[in-house]
Amino acid sequence: MVTLDNRMDCDTKCSDYRILVIDFGSQYTQLLLRRIRELGVYSELFSWNVSESQVSAFNPNGIILSGGPHSAVDLHFPCVPEFVFQLGIPIFGICYGMQIMSQQLGGEVQHLTTQREFGCTRITLVTESILTNDMCDYVDNITGYSVLDVWMSHGDVVTTVPQDFTVIGINKYRQVAIMANEDRRLYGVQFHPEVTHTKQGKNILERFIMCICSCKSSWKVANIIDNIVMDIRVKVGNDKVVLGFSGGIDSLVTALLLRRAIGCRFICVFIDNGLLLHREFDRIKNFCDKNYDLDIIYVPKEQLFLDALIGVIDPEEKRKVIGRIFTEVFEEQISNLVPIKWLVQGTIYSDIIESGVSLFSSKNVIKSHHNVSCFSGIMNVQLLEPIRNLFKDEVRSIGLELGLPYSIVYRYPFPGPGLAIRILGEVKREYCDILRKVDCIFIEELKRDNLYYKISQAFAVFLPIHSVGIQGDQRKYEWVVSLRAVETIDFMTARWAYLSYDFLNKVSNRIVNEVEGISRVVYDISSKPPATIEWE
Repeated sequence: MVTLDNRMDCDTKCSDYRILVIDFGSQYTQLLLRRIRELGVYSELFSWNVSESQVSAFNPNGIILSGGPHSAVDLHFPCVPEFVFQLGIPIFGICYGMQIMSQQLGGEVQHLTTQREFGCTRITLVTESILTNDMCDYVDNITGYSVLDVWMSHGDVVTTVPQDFTVIGINKYRQVAIMANEDRRLYGVQFHPEVTHTKQGKNILERFIMCICSCKSSWKVANIIDNIVMDIRVKVGNDKVVLGFSGGIDSLVTALLLRRAIGCRFICVFIDNGLLLHREFDRIKNFCDKNYDLDIIYVPKEQLFLDALIGVIDPEEKRKVIGRIFTEVFEEQISNLVPIKWLVQGTIYSDIIESGVSLFSSKNVIKSHHNVSCFSGIMNVQLLEPIRNLFKDEVRSIGLELGLPYSIVYRYPFPGPGLAIRILGEVKREYCDILRKVDCIFIEELKRDNLYYKISQAFAVFLPIHSVGIQGDQRKYEWVVSLRAVETIDFMTARWAYLSYDFLNKVSNRIVNEVEGISRVVYDISSKPPATIEWE
């Protein structure tokens, strides 16, 4: 039976230094982990109720307490396990992390009804600290103090710092913005250094991790690849392996890592759920045949998925239905391939976090992923997830290192549920066919005008509404589609792409003239936040 205990992790042996992040539910947690790894230091996320044995096994050089939606003045707030403060290693609290540190170490926290801060603001450095020395965005002409631009998001504030702590920085209300106990190497900031709007944020994190925690950069692509390949070889041995293959960058990189580790001793299974882009399997098959000669089993199941989605409107329910059918089909395929000993998936760390899957505690589900913890009924098959501890940008870096072309590595992300979440409301074959054609035209024109790689993601959305139009002197009520294009660094925040009127006019004319059933094309000018990148 597939067991989670036998998952293949990207082991931390390839990184001699590591930072543990205790998660209190911050919306920026993934971003914080990525910022740390960008410094070349391995980092993992643990729940706020992490055990002493788990921390000891991870053996961190430092601990960061994340922000979160809670209030330290509530009666039942999540707190830091007391043993953490006795470890003698550096600790850095961010927003709620600073507040809860202060509360537990004898300081005071107050809930604000006014003077709350959300968004960009400035803080003043009033005392020297190794955390912020020599950092400055502006100089206050009156006091001569250094001023930093930061991103705040809080409704509570530390009113009294714990004993032996010093106030390092204050906000415009003269409230605590940075505190420190240099002797114990305990630090707290009220703002979010992991967000790009905090101009010195990366420098502050680097100062804590490299100088205070004495870490060095060792989390590098070549080391990661070698470690994953070695782990696969040790784990798999001479057993037979099957890979759940979508042709996206995650499963493709996983296939190349398998190829390097065990040669051609694995089979790829591609399930066509009818929710793919135009000629998607043909594109993937041609590329793989030309470059890697992968053994791919094609499983056409379009009707099965579409029948299961009849009447399903809620986007999270769509994901669950697709995940259930995907699992059933995959289990059937594996049963026909006996004796398979290992099922391999291209699950990445973002999938784990967003699905609320944790080895330590339950978390809120952002969205379900069909490739996370769904296989449970296949006898004598163990689950292998070689890249499950990697983020998308790390997977892309590995792809380039393994020789994948830039055009493949930086192809736009495509959601696991496919077109099902780009069709608002019920999914029908007619809608899928229309959306495929519209999306194809949009992407063709982006490439033709050399805009494709200047935009982070672009796609079309089918809206289940009719709009009046005139075609051939006839009044018709046809469907509406929306175009979406965004620019982003980390996909945590995003700005809608400023495409020219001439470009949008050209795309709109092609869609209305070439795709039957469309009367109106609109362009989405919503940024994230408040919107999300995908519509569902």
